[in-house]
Amino acid sequence: MENKDLLTERKFWEDYWNNKRDELIGEVEQKGYQHRELDNIITNKNIASIIELGGFPGTFSVYVKKKYKLETALVDYFIDRSIVEDLLLANQLEKDSIHLLEDDLTLTHEITKKYDLVYSLGLIEHFNDTKGIVQRHLDFLEPGGELLIIIPNFRGVNGWLQRKFNRPNYDVHNISCMDLDFLKSVAKELKIENVSVYYMGKFSIWLDNIKEQSIFVKALVKTLFVLGKAVTKIIPVDSKLLSPFIVIKGNSSKI
Repeated sequence: MENKDLLTERKFWEDYWNNKRDELIGEVEQKGYQHRELDNIITNKNIASIIELGGFPGTFSVYVKKKYKLETALVDYFIDRSIVEDLLLANQLEKDSIHLLEDDLTLTHEITKKYDLVYSLGLIEHFNDTKGIVQRHLDFLEPGGELLIIIPNFRGVNGWLQRKFNRPNYDVHNISCMDLDFLKSVAKELKIENVSVYYMGKFSIWLDNIKEQSIFVKALVKTLFVLGKAVTKIIPVDSKLLSPFIVIKGNSSKI
């Protein structure tokens, strides 16, 4: 896997996070599907260490460190250390309590430390080489360790919204990887054990650029949100059309 497989450049992430800087610092709390997936693994498995790939600004790493006191590390292509440190301090943690590694996750970085749980949220869909970036997760994993990958589902209503009203964001995502059968085939090729691949969440939509949208678009997003929540309250099924996320879980080989 080489740098050409990245769908985003460093400048993209610098601009993205600088625009959100004022929103990043504060108390972290359990409030989403992703937190529940993490909680389920950590509380039911023998987890002592975790690394989050593509984890800046560190919200989930801080959540894990604060709640479970695990050995925690974070790797990302772009890291503003001052933001992570301020986030840690806002959560009553020492500013160096999470190990930070700025790396583009290509095969150029030599891995010297393995972890019980490797986690990423919204990472692998920014690479053309899906198999390569999933393999990179396994490279950080202890034999028999736990793998948790969560990506957005842009093949349903939320994807239509992104494509229509935030095309630049849509275009830096590898939509072809957001397919359950494809992801299962990748897991099989990489010999991931006890694999589960499924849609997560009854319904949710978002636009990162909602503040810049017209009154019409804001009203449309609000209407879709209310309708989607109503439908999935009546028919509470995770699905390709409505679910906001896809989850990949499994274990690395014990050998």
